[in-house]
Amino acid sequence: MGDRMPELVLLQQLQQDRYKLLRFLLSNGVLKKVVMPSGAKTLEDINLDEVSVDYVLECAEKETVLEISEAVKRYYNDLDLPLMMGSAFSQTVYVASNVDSSGPASSCLPNLVLAETASVEASHNSFSMVSTASQQVSVNELINDIEDDDDRESRPKIALYQPNDTNGLILELPPLKTGLTGDDLRKTAYEILLASIGGVRGLPLPAVKEKNQVKKSKFVRKFTGHISHKHKHQSSQKPDLGDLLENIRTQMEIPEAMDWLTRHSLLNVSVGSGGKRIDTLLIPLELLCTVSHVDFPDQKAYTRWKKRQVNVLEEGLLNHPSIPMEESDHRESELRTLFKELREAEGLPSALGSAQRSESLMAVRNIVLSLAKRVSREDQIEEVCHWADGYHLNILLYGKLLCAVFDILDEGKLVKDTDEIMELLKFSWKILGITQNVHDLCYTWVLFHQFVLTGEEDLLRHALFHIKRFSANSQQSPQERSYMKTLRSCKEGADGSRELTFVESVVLPIKQWVDKRMEDYTTSFTNASKMDPLLTLAVVSGTLLGDEKAQSGITRMESAAETDAVAKQLENYITSSAKAAFNKALQEVHIKCEKANEHFLALLAVAIQTLVKKDTEEFGPILSRWHPHAVPLCATLYHNFYHQQLKPFLDGVSILTDDVASVLSGAYSLEQYLMGLNMSGSTERDTFFYKDEIEPFKVEEISTTLMMHWVSMQVTRVSEWVDRTLQQEKWEPLSNQQQHGVSIIEVFRIIEES
Repeated sequence: MGDRMPELVLLQQLQQDRYKLLRFLLSNGVLKKVVMPSGAKTLEDINLDEVSVDYVLECAEKETVLEISEAVKRYYNDLDLPLMMGSAFSQTVYVASNVDSSGPASSCLPNLVLAETASVEASHNSFSMVSTASQQVSVNELINDIEDDDDRESRPKIALYQPNDTNGLILELPPLKTGLTGDDLRKTAYEILLASIGGVRGLPLPAVKEKNQVKKSKFVRKFTGHISHKHKHQSSQKPDLGDLLENIRTQMEIPEAMDWLTRHSLLNVSVGSGGKRIDTLLIPLELLCTVSHVDFPDQKAYTRWKKRQVNVLEEGLLNHPSIPMEESDHRESELRTLFKELREAEGLPSALGSAQRSESLMAVRNIVLSLAKRVSREDQIEEVCHWADGYHLNILLYGKLLCAVFDILDEGKLVKDTDEIMELLKFSWKILGITQNVHDLCYTWVLFHQFVLTGEEDLLRHALFHIKRFSANSQQSPQERSYMKTLRSCKEGADGSRELTFVESVVLPIKQWVDKRMEDYTTSFTNASKMDPLLTLAVVSGTLLGDEKAQSGITRMESAAETDAVAKQLENYITSSAKAAFNKALQEVHIKCEKANEHFLALLAVAIQTLVKKDTEEFGPILSRWHPHAVPLCATLYHNFYHQQLKPFLDGVSILTDDVASVLSGAYSLEQYLMGLNMSGSTERDTFFYKDEIEPFKVEEISTTLMMHWVSMQVTRVSEWVDRTLQQEKWEPLSNQQQHGVSIIEVFRIIEES
């Protein structure tokens, strides 16, 4: 199975790339026209796994109409053909693997994961499948461009771990009770970003496209056409607001029709707000009052959109409020009833449904505005209409915005305009209650989660930078510390309910994930240099969690206490990793012992010495930066592990044999090597670390005793043989040529055998 893992990972990546390519081609104007099959209105009604990519590309190259039913038919017809691809060395190359074993492709790789995932809804709403582009892409030119760029780029770095190894990497926040999915959060986050930008800089309507625009993402540019010479000369200029918003929309996979509808609706809200800024309004409520079902291609799409807006309001105002309402306050029950009526209004006849919707919205507005104006956050930031009163939803929404910096077709890379996008995201801070420290921590999580998904080391370095900056700045302002302490959540688990700070919610799962790798670092890292950034991240995370526990996190741990905590953390890593490596060596030696004509303990001593040499030479320098006695500790642990195997053998030894001699020789050599390592960490001569924790093998003492016993036995046996031989001797020469008796031959034979 281990040998097949690279194949399976590659197959998964290929299937994900296939899915993304199809979604792009079908929804970004590359095709002249797309004809849906009977009963399907949007892309969500189509199983893209059953659509032939070859057929879609042919339609794009020939600029012909794409019929989805024909693409599905072509897919099933191609299943009867052998799997193959073009090759420069031969006509075809057959793939001897099962493509279906990689499993279904996901529509989106989440970066903020909830502990409990709600049922998945359709993620994107498509309003028109007819392209207005007047210029189409040549598929042959597209492929050539990709191949040329790939040749110019360096080979990708080897990932530290298999991609998608996100087991246990779950944000410690309460689950969303309304069933909001990751796609729902992404769409709502984009709406908030548009509103926040519109309140400060004004919100431009998207320009009508006459041809495919040049995208900033490297891979998107390849799919949307060639870059003009004019654009190449202006590439050093900063993109304007319209370009940045278009880039963000593409990265967040927001359909163009939904983008246009949201911007137009927000502008209408701004006009009718009586001079109020858009970002001071309750955005989901205003959109509910402004948008109607006639703005959608069908009733199903509108129902999904309205349900999302209602769920966002309910999640933000009722489910996780930072200021709980009193039991005598009936607004919560009234609001839940109104939300339920809004959801059910579409099931009524047209006239009744519209009337109930209008009445419910008026009642909701009166209650919601009073709830949204409650004071919170201890005046840390300028108060606005904080309709999401609990911070959990805000953190998840902001995480979705941060994901806009990842290239949708190369998720391990940041887009070129990352800095400019980050400046735009700051406009959403007031609505979402984000500060610089909260941003650093959220961005650390998003970057680290993406690193785990893709294995791209640059993302890990970025995550390490931001968590270090948070650690350096989090204690500077008393007001900031006080605000961070208000960000708490109650998480239900197997052991009951527990309260977590925001720092613990983000840092704890990161540290737990890293701990699993560090607790067996000799196996997790084939190259010791790969361990360095993760070890640094583990130490910084441990320090932050220690600060949270020390005096409720208001003050930092003292320097000495922090040093001791780091040393203890490193000792745990070294101990657990050494134990895992030793157990693995035991299994390997047992297998080798069955084939070799040597004693198990003698082979184990050689294996342990090789293991310790690799551990101390490769990992020792990195570990010693955080723990000055890392190498002596490692040597002590392996000494004690081997002694546990050796002691029963030594206790049962009574005579010196070949096996005993080989074991004693191997044990003596191993102990001398380990003792030398133990004293190598000191600048003073003969300084012995962990002296109280080491019980010597006492090989010399045991060897001396066995040797004396063996010599005594041999002397006694030789004396008996000589006496017996002399008594039997007739004292006559054997012949004239052999002038000696038989006894002298027997004496030499006895000496030789002894």
